[in-house]
Amino acid sequence: MNTTPAPGYAFAELGELVQDHAASRSAAYDPFTVERLAATGVGAGWSCLEVGAGEGEIAHWLVRRVAPGGRVLAVDLAPERVPAAAGLRIERHDIGHDPLPTAEFDLIHARLVLQHVPERQAALDRLRTALRPGGWIQIDEFDVSYGPVLMAPSAEAARLYETFLAAKNRALAATGARPTWGREVAADLAAAGFEAVDPQPRIVLWQAGHPGLELLVSHTRTLRDRLLEQGMTDSQLEQVRAVMRHPGFRAASCVRYCVQARRP
Repeated sequence: MNTTPAPGYAFAELGELVQDHAASRSAAYDPFTVERLAATGVGAGWSCLEVGAGEGEIAHWLVRRVAPGGRVLAVDLAPERVPAAAGLRIERHDIGHDPLPTAEFDLIHARLVLQHVPERQAALDRLRTALRPGGWIQIDEFDVSYGPVLMAPSAEAARLYETFLAAKNRALAATGARPTWGREVAADLAAAGFEAVDPQPRIVLWQAGHPGLELLVSHTRTLRDRLLEQGMTDSQLEQVRAVMRHPGFRAASCVRYCVQARRP
């Protein structure tokens, strides 16, 4: 039987792990995301597009923010995961290929989506066209080339964590993703014709119980087949889960870039 993982979006099939994955992602990344979104002035009456809505956390925040009179379109490859809400329209959409309306939105947000889209420059062109003149775009992405171990229960534990990160990054790259794209977002937005490009990086300390580390723990399960294909074993995955939950473990997060820009 062929167990080789299929190409394409690495997190397309989360199965029963979807809620744990979503909870860790939301706890780790929503605060910085909404802090930056709020700085755009998004408010009553705005029209917003949430690209790659996931389980709808940011889409629902936007719905509350633009009421009364505003509207939010949430698009995703799996729209059934987005809970319904008044003022929220939910559609299946592939940002890599599907068209968008012209000059429709005051604000567009995409988090940890476009790194998985090989046609990302064409997607940026469509997103620019979908904004109204003066409209805002915010893209949140990682650069995983940084994220050192700071403290570990042993040198072997530190090496195992680094082995896991390297295997995960290779697994993502094998699907066509670019997990270092965060550092390139600002330049790519400028090349796509956006103005007032403002990249803001953030690094945080990860230790046992931090939702960013718990998200990595969930990746040992959601990406298991892809990680095994990259040379890891089930025993190593079990061990690295224990390392990431050890009270003596500390690591710097990868760099997260939150980049805003405007359509001229």
